[in-house]
Amino acid sequence: MTEGFSHPMGAGHVPVLRLGDVLLVTLQGDLYDSMAQRLLQDITEAISSSRVAGVVIDLSGVEIVDSFLGRVLAEIAANARLLAAQTVVAGMRPAVAITLVELGLTLPGLRTALTTQAALDLLTGPNGPRPGSN
Repeated sequence: MTEGFSHPMGAGHVPVLRLGDVLLVTLQGDLYDSMAQRLLQDITEAISSSRVAGVVIDLSGVEIVDSFLGRVLAEIAANARLLAAQTVVAGMRPAVAITLVELGLTLPGLRTALTTQAALDLLTGPNGPRPGSN
């Protein structure tokens, strides 16, 4: 079952899709501060209303990150953890990883995967989390 949670595209929002027990968020291009803040709110609300086991954030379309986006990713993971869900970041480009390390952002609470499919497998496989298991 795929169900959208976010606001219409074109209004400066990133879609948040539900795939079973997981929310999938695919980021493309530049994510401005206001959009990142809105994404944090949208994901937190979607986790709360849907009681999912995890969130996958696909960064494969993101070429540049700054400290604000790094902090937003960490806040998403912290909020998800408090709501009994895990967060996995998928598809991070090497330049993005290097930038996050250079900025000193360790992103506690975030797991990583090379691909979106690998991230989904982490969350839905036999050893993946179940709602309320954190």
